[in-house]
Amino acid sequence: MSSLPFLPGNSFDLHLGRERFHKSQHFALVEGLPKLVGLEKPGIGGEPLPGQKIKAAHSVYPKVDGSHVPSWLAFDKQVLCFEAYFQEKEPYQIRKCKVYFYPEDDTIKVVEPVCKNSGIPQGTLIYRHRIPLPPPNDDQYYKVFHFNINQQVVFYSRTFTLTNCDTFTRNFLTRLGVQLNDPAPVPDDPYSRQRQQFEKNTNPIPPYEKNNKLRQFLDYDRQVLRFYCFWNDQENPSAKPRELILHYFLFDDTIQIHEVTSAKAGNKSAVKFLQRRKLPKSLPAQVDQLGGDTESILLNVLGSDGLGNRFMADRLKTGAVKQDFYKDCDLRIGGEVNVWGRRVVIADCDEFTKQHYRFKYGIEDFTPVKYKLPPTPKPPKTLPPYNGFGSEEDSLSSCYGIQLRRPRKDLQSFLEKDSIVLKFRAKMKTDDGNERKRKFVISFYPCDGTMSVYELSLKSSGMPGGKFLRRSVVKKPGQSKPSERYTAQDLYVGAELHISGQTFMLVNADEYTLKYMEQHAEEFSKANTGNILSKLRSIPEDKKSEIKKFLTLSDPNNTGLISYESFRNMLMDLDCGLVDHEVLVLGRTFSEQQQPEDDVALMLAVAQDTLRRKLYDDFQSLTLAFNKQDPLKNGRIPRKMAWNICESVHLPVSENLLGTLLTKFEGADGIDYQAFLAGINWVEHPASPVKYEDILRFEVNARVGAVEAGRRNVNYSALLQDVLNLSSNCKDAE
Repeated sequence: MSSLPFLPGNSFDLHLGRERFHKSQHFALVEGLPKLVGLEKPGIGGEPLPGQKIKAAHSVYPKVDGSHVPSWLAFDKQVLCFEAYFQEKEPYQIRKCKVYFYPEDDTIKVVEPVCKNSGIPQGTLIYRHRIPLPPPNDDQYYKVFHFNINQQVVFYSRTFTLTNCDTFTRNFLTRLGVQLNDPAPVPDDPYSRQRQQFEKNTNPIPPYEKNNKLRQFLDYDRQVLRFYCFWNDQENPSAKPRELILHYFLFDDTIQIHEVTSAKAGNKSAVKFLQRRKLPKSLPAQVDQLGGDTESILLNVLGSDGLGNRFMADRLKTGAVKQDFYKDCDLRIGGEVNVWGRRVVIADCDEFTKQHYRFKYGIEDFTPVKYKLPPTPKPPKTLPPYNGFGSEEDSLSSCYGIQLRRPRKDLQSFLEKDSIVLKFRAKMKTDDGNERKRKFVISFYPCDGTMSVYELSLKSSGMPGGKFLRRSVVKKPGQSKPSERYTAQDLYVGAELHISGQTFMLVNADEYTLKYMEQHAEEFSKANTGNILSKLRSIPEDKKSEIKKFLTLSDPNNTGLISYESFRNMLMDLDCGLVDHEVLVLGRTFSEQQQPEDDVALMLAVAQDTLRRKLYDDFQSLTLAFNKQDPLKNGRIPRKMAWNICESVHLPVSENLLGTLLTKFEGADGIDYQAFLAGINWVEHPASPVKYEDILRFEVNARVGAVEAGRRNVNYSALLQDVLNLSSNCKDAE
């Protein structure tokens, strides 16, 4: 190459191809003054000048592949700890210390443990910072590879010998590939040995008394033992035992006693029986002098007026009166406590006290001491009979207090069940044939527990029909005072009610009532399918065989279906413990088909005919009332709100028909009132004429008896397999 200098690509220009020619800035303004700040910066173009030394980076760890993590984050809160010592020449002394190295920024700290009465400054000898190497390498700093066991390091002309390190430091250096030396022994220190021998030989008696109760305070602070005690007053033999409560404070061994007083007992003594203090076991022989009951005794060392008074504690306790005080070990159930001459007997304690004695003393017997008779039971409060004035609740309020107050009603139940009406078909239970032909509709209102009875008119019966009992509270006959009322749980198909001197039997219920009772089976036990099936499963095996034989004989074609009347007669004749309502629920559960749905168009036609006959055409006001209760304007409002709106405008439609229509237009998010209003608007959307039978069906008996069409066939095969665990094969029935 040197022989052919002028060939293409060979040139003597060293700056050929270089792009950076800047010179590093070595000066800067510090607090307004120009100062030299960068002698170690590289020269031209980022390259060092001839003879210039550039310090290496702080970290000496090799870079790894992947994302770079800075050292201050990778080694955060990691410290290398070495045990070391250095030697003092005058006087000759070996001083032990600890050297801490922080890998995150290569800083070092040296700490010497503080020794009491050493006479030399100890603690942090070198504060945390980067320490330079000894000359001639003072332009560099200590790194992690400068540290190893059984070697010396020089910090500011003081030589430290590293003797050992902790486990973390050993593992850290081993991962870096450093081979650790064996631990070095610490040389003997004659000065420290001489001080220890001197302190051991001289055992001065301090002029004060140690009274260290901090340990007891920390262990038992806020822990109090509670004992139930009694004291018999010897001066008054006729007096009853006085009940006391003894508190023992564990953190200072003090006792406090309170007396349990009662306003009825007439005891006017002080509640505090013993003020909190240490209680001696026996009375002192003489009264304590002033200051004699203190924990320590002070001696006047200098009594001269010129020199002043000087006091010190008397460790010998000259003239002190020794007293034995009660401790927790002296208190036990059945024992006595001498409270300044009064014998107090401990009868019982609380659960915390029992746990304390189990753990500390291993005591397990805590049988209480009986010192009084059990309290006499209070006589039952008898209420006077109802006098007939006003309601029974008003009369009872005069028995509960002097000041009369209006009985409180269950407002929440009223708001939740305001629009719910349970309707049952009933007949009289009597021997008179004409009376048995009369038909009634009993309506129960769960919101306030009232009941009404309406008699249906029959042709050529001689009975006009109409309202038999207005809406009121019906009481059960033969009940104790205060008399009990009929509730919703007392009404079911097959139940007998005594109303106004007559006995009524409930023979049927409308579809809404049956569904409501089945949906709230937790309130109505007669409609709870689980309870009914449990009764069937618990019947004897012979009755199960009879049921299977009867069902298979009633179904010669082996279709698995049987009429509801045959199914009901079978269960009632075999006496399976079921009432009519339970059989009805069972038939509905295993019915062949669901209850046929009512014709919505027919119901809307009946409603329009009723509104036309009543001359109701104010549908605009009705629409505004619905829109006002629909802030979201989505055409949906709750069912209860729709019912209240129709009631407020006195919509001339029967309750049965209105409730059925609202059910048909009800969805998951409420009533579709726009479709409902369009369906009943006979002015804009007139419907076809309806027959008188349809009007009578929906206006008079509505849904009462609607379940008759639904009771067609019962799927007895599913009943045999799922409930009675029997097969429906007719061959096994013989």
